[in-house]
Amino acid sequence: MAKRVGNEKDAAQMNLEGYNDVFADVINAFLFEGKQEVREEELQEAPVRSSYKGKGTRTQERDLAKYWKRTEIRIFFGTENQMRPDEDMPLRVIGYDGAAYRDQLYYVKGKNGKRRRNHNPRYPVITLVLYFGYEKHWDKPKKLKEVLKNVPEALDPYVNDYEIHVFEVAWMTEEQLQLLKSDFRFVADYFMQMRKNNDYVPPTQAMIHVKEVLELMSVLTKDDRFEKVCLELEGEEEPKSMCEVLDKIEKRGIEKGIEQGIEQGIEQGIATNLCRNVEALMRNMKLSLRDACQALSITVEEYRAAKG
Repeated sequence: MAKRVGNEKDAAQMNLEGYNDVFADVINAFLFEGKQEVREEELQEAPVRSSYKGKGTRTQERDLAKYWKRTEIRIFFGTENQMRPDEDMPLRVIGYDGAAYRDQLYYVKGKNGKRRRNHNPRYPVITLVLYFGYEKHWDKPKKLKEVLKNVPEALDPYVNDYEIHVFEVAWMTEEQLQLLKSDFRFVADYFMQMRKNNDYVPPTQAMIHVKEVLELMSVLTKDDRFEKVCLELEGEEEPKSMCEVLDKIEKRGIEKGIEQGIEQGIEQGIATNLCRNVEALMRNMKLSLRDACQALSITVEEYRAAKG
């Protein structure tokens, strides 16, 4: 599986979804109602980057794209991952899809890099927007015409519309969740539970891509304990299920609490002894507080802070 360099969230999402078994599972669950139409061995990497003319030449980049190839079938699938609704999502998707269609017109042949007309059959481009937000439904436009403002009524029939397909992961039903067979199910289950209960009870089923699931959970939940468990376990046996992951998080929390307690106890013991020594000098040697502190190389303020 090829990995792309990008921001932390995109990289984590692509690391998991980029596996063919996970990508095929997402397509089958959301587009084929769980029927195993797309097989992982039929998927191939597709370009995610394209150029367009704006103020100069600019590049745009999808989150992920793959070709689905069979003897008589060729489909371009793209996915976009969103944590928040985006008002301009139809504009973004139409840009990605338009570039993928445009790429079907030509191909580069020869050492001189000359472009040639491509006469191969044209194939469809399909983009899935995976929305992970669980605090509210997607409430932004899903059609191009919903983004455009002040279109004169007389011109409306001549403005082509373009609809995007948003799949609200956290708002799936239990029946839909059962359609997922890959590790993507663990991610979907987390956000579904958080939406319904604001709490998470981990499943006991085994994961395959453990590190990638933990990385994705880390960036989506902004809880770095998921990734820390994975990093700390290098060289050890990694957890097999989310149950084991949370057990290890809890265990490390207890261990850290014990360590902090010991450190605090030591610090408190030192402070107590220091105060006793100052007071002994004042009592036995009849020294003032300032002189007693000076004899022990501390300030009066440090004594009072230790005294509490």
